[in-house]
Amino acid sequence: MFAPKNTLMEEPEIIVGLDIGTTKIACIVGRINEFGKVEIIALGKSESLGVRSGVVSNINRTVESIQRAVDMAVEQSGEEVGEVIVGIAGQHIRSLQHRGILTRKAKDSDEEISQIDIDNLVEDMHQLVMNPGEEIIHVLPQEYIVDNEQGIKDPIGMAGIRLEANFHIITGKVNAVKNIYKSVSKADLEVGELVLEPLASAESVLSLEEKEAGVVLVDIGGGTTDIAIFQDGIIRHTAVIPFGGNIVTDDIASGCSILRKHAEQLKVKFGSALSSESMENQIVCIPGFSGRDPKEISIRNLANIIQARTEEIVEQIVYEIKSSGYEKRLIAGIVLTGGGSQLKHLPQLVEYLTGLETRMGYPTEHLGKDNKADLSSPMYATGIGLVLKGYHLLQKNKRRSAGKRSPIRLGGKDKMNLFDKILSKGQAFFDDDDI
Repeated sequence: MFAPKNTLMEEPEIIVGLDIGTTKIACIVGRINEFGKVEIIALGKSESLGVRSGVVSNINRTVESIQRAVDMAVEQSGEEVGEVIVGIAGQHIRSLQHRGILTRKAKDSDEEISQIDIDNLVEDMHQLVMNPGEEIIHVLPQEYIVDNEQGIKDPIGMAGIRLEANFHIITGKVNAVKNIYKSVSKADLEVGELVLEPLASAESVLSLEEKEAGVVLVDIGGGTTDIAIFQDGIIRHTAVIPFGGNIVTDDIASGCSILRKHAEQLKVKFGSALSSESMENQIVCIPGFSGRDPKEISIRNLANIIQARTEEIVEQIVYEIKSSGYEKRLIAGIVLTGGGSQLKHLPQLVEYLTGLETRMGYPTEHLGKDNKADLSSPMYATGIGLVLKGYHLLQKNKRRSAGKRSPIRLGGKDKMNLFDKILSKGQAFFDDDDI
């Protein structure tokens, strides 16, 4: 997360996000400026050769791709990269809801609820028994309950004995997590934090108002489509769909009987998610190979292939929205991001099929203005979100370090019970007699 030699006082903190995706690996280096904003100073990118559907399938090739991306970022920034914030996704990701309970000791009832109490409650959740082969990645508090008073977002500073919380718990396969750690470690880096990719993307493209109103983030990557649903400022549902932009490319290659690289070029340059928006008489010629004649592809036929697969992905998104139970409470609609979201007319198709207002999400909304890299593309949403997550983690650790002091007793220093007051007055009486 930080360049090893930086200190808090001498130089700005350096935060590094590593997005290990199916189609690309991006290493993004950010710096906190004098105004407390994150500025991106370097972007290293390489083709992802060892990742399939968001999961590492070949460690050695993944390590090579990571090293190429990191070397490019180091060359641009001039900063050492040691610790990185890494994203995780894949079909193995699962989420569940759970309630935790912490009963404070009676002698602590006069003390404020502190961050230590919250940490103890979260730590209890990490002790939950998962299915064989699974481990907990995130424990995300949704709301707290203090002595049966519900709907509390931040209980720190309140009085109470019984502290409860509803948690959104995200789990993943142990082997998938280990393979990420191994790949990063073999690239001579250290994992500072492992972050679910849709949560990272949400940091970079969603506003606080959207999270309060209710919004669905849809991050369409190469191998997966990541979903995060927020309502009332709280994460409510997460899911990973095992389809992304690559399967659309595969359909084009199969349906048009062309090479995959030509299918990708067709999708990017001429593809549309709405066949009705394509002209019937438009034709594209694909170069023949090995002396064969060029192949003619109808733009309308291309759009039909893309729309069929895209509708299938949107159906999965609708299923996840309904499963969350927040279908009727998403005032801000849907925000699309990720490299696969750049298909022409995709927002219109999603809006038509879901009935929810849809917009494109760009990852530069929460950054400072002096960024040295061109980051306007939605494909960098996860990488930039990882840098922002690292920044928030840094701020949180600072607050915890500053807050390590004795608990504050309610009523201040002068608060005494009846016995203390009688004892104090008696002591004052004897002190007066001695004068």
